[in-house]
Amino acid sequence: MGDLVLGLLVLGVLLFVAVLVYNRVQERSARRALEQAFEAPRADTLAEAHAPVRREPTLAPQGAAPDERVDYVVELQDARGPVHREWAPIGQRFGRRALLSEADGTWRAALQLVSRAGAVSEAELIEFRSEVENLANKVGASVSAPEMRAAIEAARELDKLCADSDIQVALHVVGEDVSADLGEQPFQVVRREDGVTLVLDVAVTPDLGQSYEAMARTGRELAAAHGGKLVDDRGQELDARGLAAIGAQLEAVRQTLAGRGIETGSPLALRLFS
Repeated sequence: MGDLVLGLLVLGVLLFVAVLVYNRVQERSARRALEQAFEAPRADTLAEAHAPVRREPTLAPQGAAPDERVDYVVELQDARGPVHREWAPIGQRFGRRALLSEADGTWRAALQLVSRAGAVSEAELIEFRSEVENLANKVGASVSAPEMRAAIEAARELDKLCADSDIQVALHVVGEDVSADLGEQPFQVVRREDGVTLVLDVAVTPDLGQSYEAMARTGRELAAAHGGKLVDDRGQELDARGLAAIGAQLEAVRQTLAGRGIETGSPLALRLFS
């Protein structure tokens, strides 16, 4: 009788263990399937996720260096290992928003905080810092990084400024047989059914005042040459006073950006508005 009871107990224990193992296997399989189903692309996640919110991005300048005005910059010192090699996966993960530079033995790993897609998320910033700290451990470097909460707040403030400044100015030349072959200009020329539209992308335009004056002058000349009219988006005809009022508004935008050290059309502006 005792052997029978003992045998039943052993069998019960084995069955219990088997159930635990089965559940654990099932749990891991389900988790793996869930992660694969919802895993985000490893490309420029931030830009791709929010691209429809703002206009088409422009290309950021090549060879840009980290800048504390727009980047979260982590410094690595006394590295003894291959920093560039260890950085490669981070560069692939965060795309062109991630920058790495070296000067006098100090490496600077940076993540751009704001673009036309919006401000970086707290989760993404945490991930970036964690990846850089792991890199530092691999190459034996010491790490110095800014406080993340302050960086997130600064990014949101800068993003609002950029959103308010991210505008296009359009002047429409309407009339019969209005056309234009103007060559290279600081503004775009777009055909429309009843004429052409001249478009200026404010934040990424260098010499904003002169560029706008050139666009307004071209609009007036085209209208005069073809017997057409120069109008705004509402179809209201623009005279010298109206054009001057638009120019004053653009100057206010330029000064606002310049107050944060961002000149329109500069490499820094091209990065922010990309």
